[in-house]
Amino acid sequence: MHKKSETVNSLNQLLQGEYMAIEAFNVFISKLDDDYAKLCFQSIQTQHRNNIDILAKHIQDIGGQPHENTGLKGKMAEIKLDMGLSSDKSKVINKAIEGETQGINMAEKVLRGKLDDASRKIAGEILQNDRTSIDKIRNLISS
Repeated sequence: MHKKSETVNSLNQLLQGEYMAIEAFNVFISKLDDDYAKLCFQSIQTQHRNNIDILAKHIQDIGGQPHENTGLKGKMAEIKLDMGLSSDKSKVINKAIEGETQGINMAEKVLRGKLDDASRKIAGEILQNDRTSIDKIRNLISS
């Protein structure tokens, strides 16, 4: 029972990060004037939404309850991001890379924990998605 609880807690941490990513991308998208960059960011945001669906379903499937909000910490981070970010494309891109890097660090931390095979596979897929997202964002630097 303890192992399941530990797994659910780890997956919920990852889930919280995904919700924070969606909120951050709402801010990023609102700051961008470049239509191509907006489309790229919307695509990445959609991937984060898909990650949420997969994580929440898996948490329920293993008998846990998904924590489906960012909490006060996430809301404060969103407000700080919104207030401190200009509409300069390069600054938005750098903030997005920073955020995705934090997501990668979280997924790696979860993967180092005690997970069952199915949970490990899901966390690994999310990690790979985040790495792909960083590549997409970096490609915007030269566009």
